[in-house]
Amino acid sequence: MTHPPDAPVDHLLRDLAPYVLGVVVRRYRDFAAAEDAVQEALIAAAAQWPRDGVPDNAAGWLVQVTHRRMADHLRSESARRSREAAMAEESPAATSPDADGDFGVDPDDALRLLFMCCHPSLTTTSAIALTLRAVGGLTTTEIARAFLVPESVIGQRISRAKQSIRESGVPLAMPDASERSERLGAVLHVLYLIFSEGYSASSGDSVHRTDLSNEAIRLTRAVHRLLPREGDVEGLLALMLLTDARRAARTGPNGELIPLDEQDRTRWDRDAIEEGVALAAAALARGAVGEYQLQAAIAAVHDEAVRAEETDWPQILALYGMLQRLSDNPMVALNFAIATAMVHGPAAGLALLTPLEQDARLQGTHRVDAVRGHLLERAGDCEGALASYQMAAGRSTSRPERDYLLLKAARLRDEGGRDGRVDEIDEW
Repeated sequence: MTHPPDAPVDHLLRDLAPYVLGVVVRRYRDFAAAEDAVQEALIAAAAQWPRDGVPDNAAGWLVQVTHRRMADHLRSESARRSREAAMAEESPAATSPDADGDFGVDPDDALRLLFMCCHPSLTTTSAIALTLRAVGGLTTTEIARAFLVPESVIGQRISRAKQSIRESGVPLAMPDASERSERLGAVLHVLYLIFSEGYSASSGDSVHRTDLSNEAIRLTRAVHRLLPREGDVEGLLALMLLTDARRAARTGPNGELIPLDEQDRTRWDRDAIEEGVALAAAALARGAVGEYQLQAAIAAVHDEAVRAEETDWPQILALYGMLQRLSDNPMVALNFAIATAMVHGPAAGLALLTPLEQDARLQGTHRVDAVRGHLLERAGDCEGALASYQMAAGRSTSRPERDYLLLKAARLRDEGGRDGRVDEIDEW
């Protein structure tokens, strides 16, 4: 991997962490101990690099420090003294750079780690949580928000997953064809969540976390190279590209959130849109229509509209209807309500929000209140919309989203409403 010399240290460390973990797990085959050792190396780097400068071979530096931590770990366990001796005989390979100076860092290590974390011995939810932590670099809190469950539940899942991997002794290697088939669904869902968190950060001061979204796209491309005729992989890559194509227009000069219908579409990445449309078409042509293909088709309808007013909402509504039959996802239901409002009027959309208000996965989040505010505003109920926007702003953990909702509430107070448009949630 190459990085600009002025890349922020925290971003660089997030980028390198899965590669380093992949190297160490591949060598020592102890996931839990390797992750602990990598975390110690990252802490050391975070303390030293801002002061002393980033090493020319940052990945090699981290691998070497992690190797020393692992050696300390092995020496501390008397039951592993024989293994320590075997490792000591091979220590030059672990501590000396390869000919290319990369200390054994293979670009495919993150992909191997991705498939290992999605081993069939793990439950799907545990595999996803572990991979988001190990490959995606998300915190336990961020993963909990992505799953819409308490943080303690995610912590338990990750702990159990590490224990299962330790007991299984599964090597860090690319699975064969049958194993790939078993793991692929979990792998793609993990990549979906990593990209989603990167494109729409669930917390913090930024709308985007491009380190996450870029890594999700890179890994999905790697899976696509591995499985070039797999429709679900094509659909997911298409969805990522079509969504990420709008990123430059999604924020203003001060980092403020710009909704889909107000974006300057000349700033959209037309090369990414062209590639995404071609992938989506190829995936749909394979016959099996899944969630990723349908979401990519929806994104393509948006991206191909030169102006917001030209968006083919009846087609989007039909696609969301198909998607709802495949997916029990509350975000899909929210966007179906918005599409319904755009085609049949705000009252029809508002009626669809009632069951979602009782959905436990959305309790305590701002999503339903935000959509209700949009639809009430379009219906002309400024007072109700104002209350919903304020409620949503109070529940949002993302500063740009909170500021956007408060701005909409302020405009309602000052101007008495707007022009009747409604914004689709720019999430997927």
